[in-house]
Amino acid sequence: MNKISIIGAGNVGALCAQRIADRGYADIVLLDIIEGLAQGKGLDILESQPVSGLDTRIIGTNRYQETAGSDVVIITSGVARKPGMTRDDLLLTNMKIVSEVTRKIVDHSPQPIIIVATNPVDAMTYLVRYISGLPRNRVFGLSGVLDTSRLRSFISEELNVSVEDVFACILGQHGDASVVIPRLTTVHGIPITRLLPRETVDRLVERAIKGGAEIVGLLKTGSASFAPSASIAQMVDAVILDKKKILPCAACLEGEYGLRDTVIGVPVKLGRDGIEQVIELELTDEESAALAGSADVVREMVKVMGL
Repeated sequence: MNKISIIGAGNVGALCAQRIADRGYADIVLLDIIEGLAQGKGLDILESQPVSGLDTRIIGTNRYQETAGSDVVIITSGVARKPGMTRDDLLLTNMKIVSEVTRKIVDHSPQPIIIVATNPVDAMTYLVRYISGLPRNRVFGLSGVLDTSRLRSFISEELNVSVEDVFACILGQHGDASVVIPRLTTVHGIPITRLLPRETVDRLVERAIKGGAEIVGLLKTGSASFAPSASIAQMVDAVILDKKKILPCAACLEGEYGLRDTVIGVPVKLGRDGIEQVIELELTDEESAALAGSADVVREMVKVMGL
């Protein structure tokens, strides 16, 4: 049986555990530093398994020893955004948390695939790879799967069509510097630029980019968790089931798109070994310039971290 460890038993981590448990393809370790939090949520999920008809083994713990031999580790731990706070405000606080988490992960699982969800996710993904020393195919972050899911849902509502028929293309930083490409965002192959007026496209794109902030503002005391956990579970599916699925993820670039030594969201092929291929889209000069600018935003955060 595969083994998946989830670090952080907050809303995103716990929902990830529930979604993955319901897949039935892996045993799960849910870990948190708060005594009793992971244990309580893990037990609650375990008690749901007879209803689901599954025999998934779930452990809630505060001990990294329980994560030993993990095939996949998901990092959700860190401080969540509060109203008025940007992802960048989280940088130094979450740097300390993620650094410690990463060291403890690789102490017990020397070659896992690590999926990073902690914000600012591009910088945190760079940090995890830097500290872990793992090859780039084994460290990637949640970015475009969530971003495109938000845009797809808004387009679906606007046009009253199935979300299954909507494809969205979003590259770059997971945040205000993301690069949305409307000409490659389609409904059953038809670009949305042919289906919607420019002002509507711009409105939907802006809402998608600020989707996380909108939810934070509505909740007041929390942040998004259902869509992020669903997005992470889709990434885990691609790895554990070796689906070779093309998904937009925060990935370390080594010359693709003319960029090096940075992490930004790009489409990749995900399989059992993690990132099997970085997919390079043909971009216009304007789009390439926007992507380079987005990468510079991430580089500035990396500089702030002193890496």
